[in-house]
Amino acid sequence: MPVSAEPRVALYFDFDNIVISRYDQLHGDGGSRRVSAYRKDTSTSKAPVAGSETAKKLAAATVDLDAVLDFAATFGTIAIARAYADWSTPVNASYRGQLIDRAVDLVQLFPLSATKNGADIRLAVDAVEDMFRIDDLTHIVIVAGDSDYVALAQKAKRLGRYVVGIGVAGGTSRALTAACDEYADYDTLLATDAAVSDEEAADAAAEATEATTPTTGRRTRAKTAAPAKGDAAAESTDAATEPAADSAPAPTRRRRATTKSVAEAAAEPAPAKETAEAPEPPAKRASARALQFVAPTDHAPADDTTPGSPRNPSRLLLKALELLHAKNDEEWQSSSTVKNQMMRMDPSFQERRLGFASFTDFLKSRGGVVELDETGRGRVRIRPTKD
Repeated sequence: MPVSAEPRVALYFDFDNIVISRYDQLHGDGGSRRVSAYRKDTSTSKAPVAGSETAKKLAAATVDLDAVLDFAATFGTIAIARAYADWSTPVNASYRGQLIDRAVDLVQLFPLSATKNGADIRLAVDAVEDMFRIDDLTHIVIVAGDSDYVALAQKAKRLGRYVVGIGVAGGTSRALTAACDEYADYDTLLATDAAVSDEEAADAAAEATEATTPTTGRRTRAKTAAPAKGDAAAESTDAATEPAADSAPAPTRRRRATTKSVAEAAAEPAPAKETAEAPEPPAKRASARALQFVAPTDHAPADDTTPGSPRNPSRLLLKALELLHAKNDEEWQSSSTVKNQMMRMDPSFQERRLGFASFTDFLKSRGGVVELDETGRGRVRIRPTKD
């Protein structure tokens, strides 16, 4: 079997562990760790009533799965991604659509007792089997905080794998942190998203200022000319997502608004002459999602016929730059490295679908978002635009 030079990552989610830890971090009693606030407030069989206090708490504690998966993609190609949980429970079921959209395998675990579902044992057995079966796995990412995973982390290191842990502050064992080669706090991943949101907000404000002033300078015309050449698809996506992004107070809510905006834009009826073939009413489409009380996103069924990337190209670019900067602490990033990271995060990204002949042309069209350095010999470097 040919061995790939590209690092290959196996990602394992103990989903209940991370969801419960996040809820307890925000809404639990700091002085009492024995009693989980999540288990007191929620039921495994009944969904919280929409608008209730519990539903509001669950919405505030929603786990940003994109932040976790995008971070894991900085280590290499995600060859294996599995999430272990009882997916019949109302809270876990509300995440299924988002996980499936990111090609994460859902492993169903029925509860063995009132508080245990055997996820730790099943996850560890699968991970060890994968390491022996797939020789070219280079990184093992464990999204959990339980000390039961210490033995797995130690075994993976002995087998020559680089072990990365992701957990919630206050809900992660110190022993597990020490057993990993690298540990990332979930709140730190959200901080990366917050930095991207701040840059988008600043860029939107700058564009709004330029729109209200006469375009007397050559630089202003240059920023708008390039997208007009062939970026109609990207412009429509940006227009649909930026207003929602500006109105959101936190990264998680902003992402939810972004997904909803794109879904609503795709569901809008066609022009007058195609009225007879208009899509089904939005109410019927929304019913495909039974659990609306704590949906991480307003998830709509995927439309396989829609061309282009489902993620905002400008945001995808900024997110890739922020993740790479956090990883290697370099201000300027190689354009090839950035494109590779973008495609790990969203394999459907193609600059040609957006109307650009090359990735460099795509970068030049994002003059308000990034700066280019083309002084090297055939090498292009980029960084986020500085104020």
